[in-house]
Amino acid sequence: MTLLRRHLGSVLRSQRERQHRTLRDVSASARVSLGYLSEIERGHKEASSELLAAVCDALGLRISDVLYAVADDLAMAEPALAPLLEAVPAHRDEPGHEGVASIAVASTRRRSPRVAA
Repeated sequence: MTLLRRHLGSVLRSQRERQHRTLRDVSASARVSLGYLSEIERGHKEASSELLAAVCDALGLRISDVLYAVADDLAMAEPALAPLLEAVPAHRDEPGHEGVASIAVASTRRRSPRVAA
């Protein structure tokens, strides 16, 4: 099963390591306990939006860039959406009826990664 918290933790850890920073350093800068930050990085705990903002600020990253990197990781890990698209009614392309089809189209567009994974 693909879990958002695991991908988010992986991206945060890789960025911290890329900067050659310790958990202790980032946890102090973000004002987050070292143990809790470790749990976030290992994908064992969910990060609140406030905590994510604090960690991103401590790492000098934009939240949107981190989320783009997480989305790219998720897109690679998730199974194809083809079976879902077959079940979507024909009116899905009409204005106001965007759904799985528009999500599938958006997920196939590759963004230029702003945060190195």
